[in-house]
Amino acid sequence: MGVKAMLPSYELGFYALVVTCAVLYSGSGIFQASRDSMNRKAFRDGIKPGWHYFGRKMDVADFEWVMWFTSFRNIIIFALSGHVLFGKICSMTVPQHRAVMYMIYGVLAVLGSMGLVYLMIILSHCLVLYSVALAKQKWLCYVAGLCCLASFKVEPFGSWQSGFVTGAFDLQDVLFYGGCTFTIMRCMSFALESSEKEEGIYSIFDLLKYNFYLPFFFFGPVMTFDQFHAQVSTRELRRKDDEMKSIRVNALLHVGAIVAVDIFFHFFYILTLPSDLKFVNRLSDWSLAGLAYSNLVYDWVKAAVMFGVINTIARLDHLDPPQPPKCITMLYIFAETHFDRGINDWLCKYVYDHIGENHDNILKELVASITTFAITTLWLGPCEVVYIWSLVNCFGLNFELWVQKFFQLGPFAKLEAKLSGAMSRRIRAAFGAVNFWAIVLYNILALNSLEFALLVTKRLLVMGFPVSTLSIWFITYCGVQLIKERERILAIEEEEKGDKAKVE
Repeated sequence: MGVKAMLPSYELGFYALVVTCAVLYSGSGIFQASRDSMNRKAFRDGIKPGWHYFGRKMDVADFEWVMWFTSFRNIIIFALSGHVLFGKICSMTVPQHRAVMYMIYGVLAVLGSMGLVYLMIILSHCLVLYSVALAKQKWLCYVAGLCCLASFKVEPFGSWQSGFVTGAFDLQDVLFYGGCTFTIMRCMSFALESSEKEEGIYSIFDLLKYNFYLPFFFFGPVMTFDQFHAQVSTRELRRKDDEMKSIRVNALLHVGAIVAVDIFFHFFYILTLPSDLKFVNRLSDWSLAGLAYSNLVYDWVKAAVMFGVINTIARLDHLDPPQPPKCITMLYIFAETHFDRGINDWLCKYVYDHIGENHDNILKELVASITTFAITTLWLGPCEVVYIWSLVNCFGLNFELWVQKFFQLGPFAKLEAKLSGAMSRRIRAAFGAVNFWAIVLYNILALNSLEFALLVTKRLLVMGFPVSTLSIWFITYCGVQLIKERERILAIEEEEKGDKAKVE
């Protein structure tokens, strides 16, 4: 109930006004704090000279973003542009062999960037997991795959393998562990799909074509083997109407997002400020809440840009890759929260949905979520912060189901049935606002630090109670109502499309 319930336009207008004013007020506080801290000694490493047009320093605390778009910008452009040109030529001349050409280019690119030893490490893991796939036993595929993943994520095995790779440049560790761990996930997908194949098994050549597709190799997203194999095996390469226009628009949006983020970092030092808890503690509750939320939004933007650029290239190769993560501003449910849709799809297909089935049974859901977050912990790299992040998010996911089941009991179900759709929507939005901040607080401990997460929690829930707590809850409630309105409109559009398709 309440999904398609409509609220009065004046009420929605009021919600939009409240959210807008709150964002501007919180943003002004962060802007003022950024300006005051520009020359602070504690922030010397995180704030460096930026574009001279603005006459301001720039937040450079995220080394990955800085490296991608400064030091390694030309190398990345060169490698991906070469792939696009190479892929276009192959698609026009030998479309039936384009997957082989992609593999050859990918192998050469990996060899040129990381060296022969690294390539041999990757191939050895591919060979091990291919050998396991020959047995066509799912449990063996899981055990072998997770052991291979642990060999990169658990010390001293990870350092031992990385020690074989010579050379030293800023992104070497990122490329090493990114390429290796994504390789393991792809090999596990290959092995699990092979075990489900009724007759025979896919060849090791199929695995190499799948693994060495360059746009996905180092940073993902993970595309399950069944989807990749079906798409690259298509010989008739046809595009949908206006698909090239959509690709161009998306490419321009990603370039615009990169420029916008760089400009934003000249005025809002959202990544550097949380590193000094004494300074942050002097901010108002509103600014602190905005700082925590903006860190989460930035991480989503970063993921959306990275996966968006990769997906644009994949679409040029006539693939349909996993979409960028759902906008964090549109989330108030744990079940929809993720920053990497490829890994999320992989976990859902092979673990979460496989164990939890329809996610109606509380016990099965508990086992499914614990198993999923255990594998996610291994994927992220076991450490104290990751353990806490997995624990609280696993609890949040299950708590949603417990609350849902509780309110589906007879007395509550009858009470909601008596309410109007609009009132039911308002009550659900009130609970959604609490869930929204649970998502924010549970995730900033992994994005920033446990100390910063505890500080925000203490200020908003303890020291700020009741004024700040209830004020921020009400503003979040207004935001959730706007999200629900968008969901209502999308649901109606989908229904109209379905009705139109039935008529045709």
